[in-house]
Amino acid sequence: MKLPELPEKLKYTESHEWIADNGDGTVTVGITAVAAEQLGDLVYVELPPIGTSVARAGNCAVVESTKAAAEVYAPVSGEVVAANAELAEHPERVNESPYGTGWLFKLRVADASELGSLLAKDEYAKAAGV
Repeated sequence: MKLPELPEKLKYTESHEWIADNGDGTVTVGITAVAAEQLGDLVYVELPPIGTSVARAGNCAVVESTKAAAEVYAPVSGEVVAANAELAEHPERVNESPYGTGWLFKLRVADASELGSLLAKDEYAKAAGV
């Protein structure tokens, strides 16, 4: 079996979100290739409105496939500063490019210390069983 792509530079959560630190107090969030593969073809993505405050581990988005709907959890606390509007018309981008054009939303991080609790690639791969 081919291992799903897990970029080294990203951080991860056990609930299959990836986090890219943008270096300016914001992070970009998406779901991992593992999650996208398990869900199958996405048909709908519901993203949080810009300005929404989210709590770490709080439900803040939904991705829906032909198989199931799944909650997306905030990897850290913060405020939504961007949402990938293209996914409303093209939810398949999450499957095609989970770490590129399939990103979900961006957060302004409320507590940078929460970033330390995220998983490195190897820790996530072990937790996800890949």
